[in-house]
Amino acid sequence: MLKLIYPLLAVLVLIVLPLIAIYKRAKHGKSVKKPLYANLAGFFAVFAVCGIAFLSQGVAAANAAADAAATAAATGTDWTMAIGYLAAALAVGISGVGSAIAVSSTASAAIGAMVENEGTFGKSLVFVGLAEGIAIYGLLIAIVIVLL
Repeated sequence: MLKLIYPLLAVLVLIVLPLIAIYKRAKHGKSVKKPLYANLAGFFAVFAVCGIAFLSQGVAAANAAADAAATAAATGTDWTMAIGYLAAALAVGISGVGSAIAVSSTASAAIGAMVENEGTFGKSLVFVGLAEGIAIYGLLIAIVIVLL
């Protein structure tokens, strides 16, 4: 049990400590752009290392199971299923980030347009809904990948 808690605590410390430093810099009126970008880069680096470590453990377990079973399932080997799950996760994650970027810009523009003219509410709502559709499409693609 402790083998799982220590890496989690290490990742938590690597994420929280730079945020405390960023808060202190902002409190003193200094720029926080570079430390924030460094924290984001560090977060994604830790995320990638953890993903590679867990994927390699899954591949090792899949190879051990393949050696023991000696026959692959009709739906595919464990390796192809692992790559399929990874593709589904990437489809949801990337479409969610893209949707968030699109919604942030369209919603702010919609609010600005509504301040000037209240009759633009329906039109702006359509554009915000189209931006949210990107995430739904990514989810649908992920469901198709997992089910096939």
